[in-house]
Amino acid sequence: MEVLQQLGTYYSQNGSYVLYEFYRHFLMSIYGVLFASIIAIPLGIFIAKYRKLSSWIFSITNVIQTIPALAMLAILMLVIGLGTNTVIVSLFLYSLLPILRNTYVGITSIEHAYLESGKAMGMTKSQVLWMVELPLSLSVIMAGLRTALVIAIGITAVGTFVGAGGLGDIIVRGTNATNGTAIILAGAIPTALMAVIADLALGFLEKILSPVKTKKIPQLH
Repeated sequence: MEVLQQLGTYYSQNGSYVLYEFYRHFLMSIYGVLFASIIAIPLGIFIAKYRKLSSWIFSITNVIQTIPALAMLAILMLVIGLGTNTVIVSLFLYSLLPILRNTYVGITSIEHAYLESGKAMGMTKSQVLWMVELPLSLSVIMAGLRTALVIAIGITAVGTFVGAGGLGDIIVRGTNATNGTAIILAGAIPTALMAVIADLALGFLEKILSPVKTKKIPQLH
């Protein structure tokens, strides 16, 4: 109960500060995943068409994914310097694999009959991509985006060690304070809530963008 009282007191006294760091944390996460999706989704479509390249591309992204977050930030800090740009670039790199893999799986798992139906209707390759492949693979691609964003929100907390701010600042202050459990929770709880809300929001967006399940691709008679 004492920790909860301290937590309530901290929020009442530092509410605007927590909201500001929440906003910074969220923006860094969004930018990292957004930039990754701009690269990874077209690249995933490309290697789905030229599958011989997929093993090479996945090998590179797998290696990037195995680098610890602090090591990645330390390397990028030497190149870019301190600040939010270092965190955004690291989030960009970490977000590539889940988005790329899900895009690849989504495109390659489409039944061949759907593609043939589109071609039989006279669709061009670009029309088949936009009207058949992407709608049918959207749920898988969105799952990759959701995974990437949740991972990014967690990694962004480490950005405090390179001067990027965010909710990680509050968590670190709690670890350095005597009886700082309430301060740690003041940063950890909004971080967890952000991840849950972001996942739910993308899930809702996926339902809006996905084609109605009852609809089927018209067949020639």
